[in-house]
Amino acid sequence: MASPTEQFEIRHYTGPLFHLGDSPITFTNSALFMVLAVGAIAAFLAIATAPRSIVPGRWQNLGELLYEFVANTVRQSAGKDGMVFFPLVFSLFTFVLAANLWGLMPYSFTVTSHIIVTAALSLLVIFTVIGYGFAKHGAKFLKVFVPSGVPMWLLPLIVAIEVVSFVSRPVSLSVRLFANMLAGHIALKIFAGFVAALLTGGIFAVLSPLPLAFTVALTALEVLVAVLQAYVFAVLTSLYLHDALHPGH
Repeated sequence: MASPTEQFEIRHYTGPLFHLGDSPITFTNSALFMVLAVGAIAAFLAIATAPRSIVPGRWQNLGELLYEFVANTVRQSAGKDGMVFFPLVFSLFTFVLAANLWGLMPYSFTVTSHIIVTAALSLLVIFTVIGYGFAKHGAKFLKVFVPSGVPMWLLPLIVAIEVVSFVSRPVSLSVRLFANMLAGHIALKIFAGFVAALLTGGIFAVLSPLPLAFTVALTALEVLVAVLQAYVFAVLTSLYLHDALHPGH
């Protein structure tokens, strides 16, 4: 039986394209599926927005539903002012969703199962919060660490807790997505391996429907998790961006 972690190995398709310091930069399977995810999103949006009919067709209707879904998520989590960040949240949601779903295809690669990818997305969110917060509010952005109504004698402890909580945001945001996709794919690989092993195990082949049923159920669950994790990423991003707009508690 192949190792369940083999599916997460980075494979190099080209030699060094250029060097970043001493590190060679190559085109890998991770890069390929990120390009495919972006290409799938671009193709879908091009098809969905091409007609621009008053009475939308199926593709246009699906595109409008996606737009409204993300827009409502931003409004509910970051407020109406948060729509300034709609392009960022929409891009992150569709990319994570497309990358998650691509990873469920046979012989594909799950980009979001690598912590370096999810960490990069999380850091993009946090640096946007910090950059926009200071650009709009200046030093008043630091009020995000000072909840209102806290007694002065308790303020140092609360500020320390708020700083730790703020710094931990990109960690929790990236690890949540990475861990869910990694664990789900490992479980799928293990149960699929059981099916293959039992089918070649002679008399034990009669037991193969059991792990097969688990595999089918896990696949359905993984589709749900893929969509849910993209939604959670978008909601948390919107909540964090709310602090950039309204740093006071």
